[in-house]
Amino acid sequence: MRERLTARVLLFDPDGRILMMKGRLPGAQHVAPSWFTIGGGAEPGETARQAAAREILEETGIADFELGPTIWRRDGPLPLAGGELVMFIEHYIVARCTGGDLSRDGWDAMERALIDDLRWWTLDELRACEDIIHPIGLADLLPAIIAGEYPQTPLTIGWS
Repeated sequence: MRERLTARVLLFDPDGRILMMKGRLPGAQHVAPSWFTIGGGAEPGETARQAAAREILEETGIADFELGPTIWRRDGPLPLAGGELVMFIEHYIVARCTGGDLSRDGWDAMERALIDDLRWWTLDELRACEDIIHPIGLADLLPAIIAGEYPQTPLTIGWS
């Protein structure tokens, strides 16, 4: 099975809110949408950190941000748009920004078709949300990260 290096970004504003997207995967348009962190696949030759920086700009329009460490890893199979099953190798990278207006100007046609919403969430809002949120258990994992307490090496988190 082919592997796909992926950067997932835990982007926080000054109030400790995290930016999340609601949508569907290209290979699973029939599945109910869920919330997930911004980010995406690395381009050829790109590191996870380089992909994270590119994805922040493309998916939010925010150019003024600071990347922090990779704090989590998560690997698992997902279908791509053509149906190919690919092993996603996800790196969760912390980033902080000043917040501000979000822009979808950098979105491609597929993102426009599959992403329904993009918004900032407080920890309490995440805990109260009844929609599916990825990664599962995100609200329980966030308090230390919001406080700036990062693991010395990336932790492996569950896929399901």
